[in-house]
Amino acid sequence: QVQLVESGGGLVQAGGSLRLSCVVSGRTFRTYTMGWFRQAPVNEREFVSAIGYSTTHYASSGQGRFTISRENAENTVYLQLNSMKPEDTAVYYCAAAPLLSASRFYSATSSEGTYDYWGQGTQVTVSS
Repeated sequence: QVQLVESGGGLVQAGGSLRLSCVVSGRTFRTYTMGWFRQAPVNEREFVSAIGYSTTHYASSGQGRFTISRENAENTVYLQLNSMKPEDTAVYYCAAAPLLSASRFYSATSSEGTYDYWGQGTQVTVSS
């Protein structure tokens, strides 16, 4: 059973930064495409970012402000959040999918249905 555990959420002022972490259990972390999603109150869950071996994909909302990275030796994926805005307030979830081919990466990683495993989420609150 694959388990994902997020951490790093919290309260930050607008313009500030946070780094979210997601640790994945198991020995096959390097074979997963990893994604981050978020869900604000009364909103549907939305795509934030994804990473394959090294290819990355960002939603327009985070382009230029967020950076996704992974450390395979630590079974961990990170999401660096910079220049944060109140509208970034949400529960952030990481998710894992079998590694996607290059031809499918950009079309599939923004879809929730692509991912087989999900973490429990970490709350991020940005005050104005």
